[in-house]
Amino acid sequence: MSRTTRATQALTKAGVAFTVHAYDYDPNADRVGLQAAEAIGEDPARVLKTLMAEVDGRPVCVVVPSDREVSMKKLASAFGGKSAGMMKPADAERLTGYHVGGISPFGQRKAVPTAIEAAALAHDLVYLNGGQRGLQVRLSPRAALAALKAVAASVVA
Repeated sequence: MSRTTRATQALTKAGVAFTVHAYDYDPNADRVGLQAAEAIGEDPARVLKTLMAEVDGRPVCVVVPSDREVSMKKLASAFGGKSAGMMKPADAERLTGYHVGGISPFGQRKAVPTAIEAAALAHDLVYLNGGQRGLQVRLSPRAALAALKAVAASVVA
């Protein structure tokens, strides 16, 4: 497994301090984020999952704790929209250039507006997908927010 991905390159270019953590990815896991948290021995609230969605038909990225679900109403509101829905996996892969289970908010093929769950900012360090299945990056959630030019919003149900 390569520890250099478009995501790690984007973080390095942005001057963000991070560490890389590999784990055994289980393609049969019901919930990839929870499986990642368990595999690296971390609290699921600190292991964030990256989801691709659409708000009023426009693509967005949303980052939430792996043990929480996104509220579509709150997500739409965070981007000033009326309705939101999850993006189809094939569309997410085409847009980001990553495979489902390895989608990172960093280094996506096309930058899209991003929201990070505000509660994640309470942690000193969080884990996010590093751009490939079985790879996480650990960094400050505030550094992630700045690097992504994201908004912090309450988007969980």
